[in-house]
Amino acid sequence: MKFGSADAIEPEKYAEPMIQVVRSIELSESAPSTFIAPVKIPKNAIRTSLRASTIDGVFATIFSNITAGVLLTNFLIDLGATPTEIGVLASVPMLANLVQPIGAHLSEKTTSRHLFCGWIYGVSRSMWLILAVVLFLLDRNPVNQHTLVIITLSVASFSGVLGAFGSAPWLSWMAALVPSRLRGRYFGFRNSAANLTNLISIPLMGWAISHWLGGAIQGYGLMLILGIAAGLISLTCQNFITDINPQEQRSSLSLTPHPSSPHPPIPSSSLWQHSNFLMFLLYFTLWMFAVNLSAPFFNLYLLDDLKLDISLVTLYNSLSPAANLLMLVLWGKLADRFGNRAILLSVGVGVAITPMLWLITGMNPVSVWLWLPLLHLLGGGTWAAIDLCSTNLQIGIVPTQKQSTYFGIVAATGGVSSAVGTLAGGFLVQYWDYSGLLGLFFLSTILRLVALLPLVFVSEKPCASGWSSWLRSPRPC
Repeated sequence: MKFGSADAIEPEKYAEPMIQVVRSIELSESAPSTFIAPVKIPKNAIRTSLRASTIDGVFATIFSNITAGVLLTNFLIDLGATPTEIGVLASVPMLANLVQPIGAHLSEKTTSRHLFCGWIYGVSRSMWLILAVVLFLLDRNPVNQHTLVIITLSVASFSGVLGAFGSAPWLSWMAALVPSRLRGRYFGFRNSAANLTNLISIPLMGWAISHWLGGAIQGYGLMLILGIAAGLISLTCQNFITDINPQEQRSSLSLTPHPSSPHPPIPSSSLWQHSNFLMFLLYFTLWMFAVNLSAPFFNLYLLDDLKLDISLVTLYNSLSPAANLLMLVLWGKLADRFGNRAILLSVGVGVAITPMLWLITGMNPVSVWLWLPLLHLLGGGTWAAIDLCSTNLQIGIVPTQKQSTYFGIVAATGGVSSAVGTLAGGFLVQYWDYSGLLGLFFLSTILRLVALLPLVFVSEKPCASGWSSWLRSPRPC
């Protein structure tokens, strides 16, 4: 998940909407009770933190676009990578989530979320300089293309593992700063800013790589340097986010159960007694396997099977964040109104059948100019709800005490299932004789529908418990 942020984006563009979100806190006399942790944070500091977090997300998105997704997939295809190797690359950050509980445990022993996340992400993003240097020296010292594939896989592996140490602490940091009743609107707005960046940057970088005079491989190297710079700039934005001391937060929670917590604090040893959390974990595990069985291979289908140009594929990929941008704020408001589980169930059916719609595509004008763009728009609009509501539901149902530990467990379990799904997909594509990628898309649809069943039994209402609670309205009390 997601959950895991163009210098053309000016901070002032997002300042006023962000101020409006924060000012809505001031209108309520009970505003202090809306925070995850009962730590006193001045309103001005909250306002600055939310604004800085949004700008951080913009620059981190540029880094992610270059070191993952369609641009990296096209780079590997140019190097002659096999579907299995592409599947391995896609599974690396998922398997790296295994270390998230370790990162969560280590972060709880520190006194600063900011310093912990800064060091983790600073080192992990800087590791991509190794690949950038190799590509820069390529003209003087030619390297076998398969060697470049191995170097790319190695850099992605080490960077992904290091970055995973910071995911759960970062989510805990944000959960402590964002008011619970405004999470849908704020994260919807933050994700909208990131998707606007996707909309602008992906097609521009794809066009630059496709038309670079030195070739696509050299062009990707140039974009990689740009991405590393953007990733480091995003970390400087975190200097303006109010720091949280895990020791003080845990001390406050141990003294007073917080009224805004959807569940009373419980010790981590009672994890297996928390049936609501375990049911969500089952849903998330099955869902991530079913999704990632096919998700990494849509771009492979466009670039390898249909032989489309990278500039056209990046244009398709920019349509998804465009739809995401238009729908996120709406999904955020609907989630705050009706509950995250209701959105996940209703939209999840649409996301589940989307891979089956790819079965009617082909190398013809109708598919290239109508059907494929519509599929990317549909995917972007629906995944906006899935990403947003999954994160919000997870924040809402986990116990407040040792929150980052629970986030780490979800990420680790989901990461393993995602990696297994991706590896299984790559193996099936390369060695399965039944319809290749299209057969894989059909199988993914069936498994996605099955994965939605455990979500029916997840209760989002803090006043609802037991297996019969799924019959009640999922809107929070």
